[in-house]
Amino acid sequence: MSKLLIVGTVAFDAIETPFGKTDKIIGGAGTYIALAASQFDIESAIVSVVGGDFPKEYLAYLNGKNINTEGIEIIESGKTFFWAGKYHNDLNTRDTLATELNVLADFNPKVPQLFTSPDFLMLGNLHPAVQMSVINQIPVKPKLVVLDTMNFWMNNAWDELMQVIGKVDVITINDEEARQLSGEYSLVKAAHKIHAMGPEFVVIKKGEHGALLFHNGTAFFAPALPLEEVFDPTGAGDTFAGGFIGYLAGTHDVSFDNMKRAVIVGSNLASFCVEKFGTQRMEELTREEIQIRLQQFKELTQFDIDLD
Repeated sequence: MSKLLIVGTVAFDAIETPFGKTDKIIGGAGTYIALAASQFDIESAIVSVVGGDFPKEYLAYLNGKNINTEGIEIIESGKTFFWAGKYHNDLNTRDTLATELNVLADFNPKVPQLFTSPDFLMLGNLHPAVQMSVINQIPVKPKLVVLDTMNFWMNNAWDELMQVIGKVDVITINDEEARQLSGEYSLVKAAHKIHAMGPEFVVIKKGEHGALLFHNGTAFFAPALPLEEVFDPTGAGDTFAGGFIGYLAGTHDVSFDNMKRAVIVGSNLASFCVEKFGTQRMEELTREEIQIRLQQFKELTQFDIDLD
């Protein structure tokens, strides 16, 4: 059974969309990634930090899903990272209403002994210095290292981000971030430039318009499934990343062909995440629902045509 180490926030969110609003609910990149990856036959662990206000019963819930939480440091005297945001009517843009780093401000990650030799490493969206600290605690390079980052780090920690990018196999970013990172408007040109920075594979997420996978001048496109209702896009990108690396870890196959399948699987899981607020939909998701929707993805993209 593959071991997957996940680095990312375990946090509180408060979300407002055109369909409603929440008080503080469970969120964080590490949480979404782990919940998505837990759908596969793997062992996983989260490296993160929370305050004494974080519910211990939720950590127990994660343990029950075969997600090791020994790497989640609990600072009893501190408060958990908190983010509040309001989405516009198109759900593609949002305003940040509050960001409270709290215990995350001085986070010094500690990899659990059991996971110092993981088969797969998922570096969720965090300060590049934190991501590099985890890389340095793993003596033997994992079979695959996947990085998620964002434009904030491009603006505020460029040199450190470049060092991390040079050590990963796959980078997952959205189209706006790919353009900023590369300085190219064309996503094909952007992928070429990002390849040159280190990653062998580049995944560019386009939200409701699907995702692109680039490798050695070859591209693959996975659509997003048209949904009747989208309540909350928070965590969809992290759920995509968790499904992507969870599938690869579960199948022990990091070939380009299998990564195509992983992109579809990630898109499939992300389509569930947006159907309810926060992590609720991912917590109640069943294997049967996943298989039914995978079939819908297959029907959406499959066709026959005669070529002369």
